[in-house]
Order: sequence, then structure tokens, then C-alpha cells
Amino acid sequence: MNILIAALVTIGATAVTVTAMLLVRARAPEGSRFRDGDRASGVFGVLATGFSVLLGFIIFLAFESYDEARSGAEEEAQVVAQQIQTAQFLPADAGAELSGQLVCYARSVATTEWEAMADARLGDAVNPWGVEMFRTIRGVEPASDTEQSAYDRWMDQTADREQARQARVHGAEGLIPLPLWLVLFAISATIFVFMLFFADSAEGAVTQSVLMGSVTLVISLMLCLLVFFDHPHGHQVGKLQPVAMERTLVLVETQLDAVGISVTPPCDEDGRAQ
Repeated sequence: MNILIAALVTIGATAVTVTAMLLVRARAPEGSRFRDGDRASGVFGVLATGFSVLLGFIIFLAFESYDEARSGAEEEAQVVAQQIQTAQFLPADAGAELSGQLVCYARSVATTEWEAMADARLGDAVNPWGVEMFRTIRGVEPASDTEQSAYDRWMDQTADREQARQARVHGAEGLIPLPLWLVLFAISATIFVFMLFFADSAEGAVTQSVLMGSVTLVISLMLCLLVFFDHPHGHQVGKLQPVAMERTLVLVETQLDAVGISVTPPCDEDGRAQ
């Protein structure tokens, strides 16, 4: 969620609830509508505790998925760099072709695929260069022990790369199901209504505003934080960016130049086939 939008939502929700509290306070009896304030506070404690435990647990799981996506992106980029090296020990023609396809894979991840994840439209799509690399390696027949070892290593690294990619794209379309969102908003509404019964005409307007505003502020910020973690990819501050894969592209180009290997990727800068 955009920070500006989150701030506006939080301020708006707080303003609405505080206004409602002051309007109810104007006609509320002295001492609030509860005859037994201690018992009412105990009930509110149960509501608040249950909500905070549930929300905290969900935020923890959402952050864990966010961190898993970040780790997956970093591991995927690392494996791509390793596969570039492995490709140099395969038969010359296949090695050159696979090296170019790996560069295109990295470009595609860092541009078009990342944009699709940020817009939650990646779905079950596969990376086309992953398919092309499979077709290329399927036709490779190792002729020496070195090539056989590189071939085996390539297959292991491919499995690692695909697993890392799955971790990266896992939360692209949201992690929290709709029923859970409905429960969270229903509990939030219940707490809001319950707070209105604490309206007390004997207390000052500032005190009553702080009472309602502080509760609303905390709940709103927590829900906004949950929305942020629910969609780890995006263009906003704090969202995951393809920094690791972009760094790998620079590293690969530097390494290939250092050892005098020329690679001509069959794609443009966005990883689209030419």
C-alpha cells in the first residue's frame, strides 16, 4: 500500500470515529452507558486481546512470506550467476546458447516479469526463457567427464532456480484469503461500536477524542501494515524490487568480459525475444 494512501486512510478513519464519538457523547449519560464500568472494561479487554493476538499472528505469517519472497529473489539471482559459469563447461555451441538465454532470463525477471508481479497479473505464467533453456539442454550430449559433470551440475542448479522462483512469486497475488479479511473488519467494527458505549458526557471532548482516536489509529495502522505485507511486490516504498537480479546482470557482464567470453543474448533489454 502506498504510504500516502495509508496515511489518508488512517487519518480519515480516525476522524470519522472521533466525530462519531463526540456526537454520541453529546447525548450520553454521565459515567457512560455502562452501569458497571469494570465489567465493561473486562469485556473490552477480551475483544482487544483476541483481536490483537489474531492480527499479530497474521502479520507475522505475512511478514514471513514477504521475507521468503525476498530470499527467493536473491537466491534465484545467485543461481543464475552460477549457471553462467556452469554453461562454459558444456559443449561450446550449447554453452554459448545457454549463456545468452540465461541473460535473457535475468532481463525478463528484472523487467517484464517483475512488472507483472507488481500488478498482480503474473498468475501461473512460466518464464519463456526457462522453457527455451530446457529445450536447449535436452539436446546436449556430454562427450567428456567435464561436460558430464557440468551437465549434472546444470540440472541441479535448474531445480534450485525454479524452487527459488516459486518462493519469489508465491505472494504476488496476495497471501490473505477474503474470509480472513472479512473477520478482521468485522472485529474492528465490533470494537468501534463497543467504544461508542464508553461515551461519557461528564468527560471532556479531548479525553473522549483521545480514547476513540488512539484505538482507531492503532487498528488502522496494523491493517495497513497487513495490506503492505499481503502484496510484497510493487512500486511503493518498501516493496520488493529486482535489485538482486539487476546486480547479477552487471556481475555476469563484468565476469564474461574479464575472461574474454562474448555472449549475444537473443533478446532485447526487457528480455523479449528478437
